[in-house]
Amino acid sequence: MRLLFLLLWRNNFTLLFLALLSFCFYLMVQNSYFQKASVLNASNAVIARTMQGVNYVREYINLKASNEQLARENANLQNRLKESLYSGLHARDTVEDTLHLQQYTYFTARIINNSVNRRNNYLTLDIGSLQGIKPEMGVITSQGIVGIVKQVSPHFCTVMSFLHKDTRISAKFKKNEFFGSLVWDGEDPRYATLKEIDKTVPVKKGDTIVTTSFSSIYPSGLMLGVVTDSEVESGSNFHHIKVKLSVSFQNLSYVYLINHLLKNEQRSLEEAGTKDDN
Repeated sequence: MRLLFLLLWRNNFTLLFLALLSFCFYLMVQNSYFQKASVLNASNAVIARTMQGVNYVREYINLKASNEQLARENANLQNRLKESLYSGLHARDTVEDTLHLQQYTYFTARIINNSVNRRNNYLTLDIGSLQGIKPEMGVITSQGIVGIVKQVSPHFCTVMSFLHKDTRISAKFKKNEFFGSLVWDGEDPRYATLKEIDKTVPVKKGDTIVTTSFSSIYPSGLMLGVVTDSEVESGSNFHHIKVKLSVSFQNLSYVYLINHLLKNEQRSLEEAGTKDDN
């Protein structure tokens, strides 16, 4: 307390000057409408900028929660799309029976580990068997395909990225249904190669490539990318088509996992047919 008193005593003239200056400023503002309005406008501008900065900070802090909420809402919307329903039309004489069953359900997950610069790339998600995740579920974003679930623990799962030498996606042209296999060549994570397209098929730059209905993992019509280049090599009967992927694998945060509810039924029937042929 004694030190505080000494400090005030040593600076008494400065403090007195500041007090008188403040009092004069107060009198000037109170007795002049112009000065009063100027001070109020200036103070309002400072307060507005301060509140704007506070709001930016608050929004940044809440960004994670907002992203998670949007991801959940998008998964719910995906579950309601007609592509997630099984549609079968059965006709007998003049009677038509239309059946709509849920064929796909979606889960949201956050990526906690990701690689893009290896020959065989994987991702790790913060969701596991306790949430209903199983191996061979498809993993996508709103832009396109990401990969396939491989290993599952109670709280996590690993995903074989599309950027993997063993990944082959059944793909087709959206405009004409001609299909082939989309593979990654192990070089640029932005591009893949569409193979097995006959050289007689018309191919143009900008053509859209989507998934086919042949997969028991992904729904038909999911975006894969667009054609950037195409050529037929000498002596070959097929196009060599370069596709720019719709997914930016270097900038992923949240994904959706697809559960194909009729997958086991489909595979059992296909395996039974294969055994009969043998």
